[in-house]
Amino acid sequence: MERLVTTAQAAEILGISLQGVHYRIKSNQLKSIKQSGKTYVYLWDDNSKKEGYSTSIEEVAQRKEEEKIYIQKVIETKDEQILLLKKSVKWLRRQYQEEIERLEKNQDKIISVFDSEIKLLQSAFNEMRAIYKPQLKPLSPKKKFISLIDFTALMKTYKKSDKEIKILILKAIKNGDKRFIYNKHTKKVLILDEDFSDFK
Repeated sequence: MERLVTTAQAAEILGISLQGVHYRIKSNQLKSIKQSGKTYVYLWDDNSKKEGYSTSIEEVAQRKEEEKIYIQKVIETKDEQILLLKKSVKWLRRQYQEEIERLEKNQDKIISVFDSEIKLLQSAFNEMRAIYKPQLKPLSPKKKFISLIDFTALMKTYKKSDKEIKILILKAIKNGDKRFIYNKHTKKVLILDEDFSDFK
């Protein structure tokens, strides 16, 4: 007669691992049912050898060997995956390093080009400045004038009378004395601030 037991109980009754029970369920060697989210297995109460429920020493040994082979294959698969991941990481690291080196080389080239451009621009600027530099002419010193009152006061120190001062100015203009500038339009006289010791 069949009865329902948990997978853990089935493993204990059959003398195999819990993984072996699940393997038998997947390969349809054990009937199972799910209730309330748990898996239950149908087992016979008596010790008679029913098909799919044999618990002989040979079968247990065979199942254990199958489990061992299965686990070994899983381990080998995992090892292959780990090896593949290691190779991928190594390849990515190498690609990353090569990209960094490439960027550094490009950066050096860009900096070199910029330096050359800057030097070229500086040279062109200096040439243009030399060509278009304005030729500054030296400015003649600005002439200073004194007023007629100041000139008269100076002449007074030379003991000159107003009449004598007037005659001096008229003679100077007539003789082309550059210290006296006569404007015909304004009828005014400009007197340069220079030495007049010759009028003493």
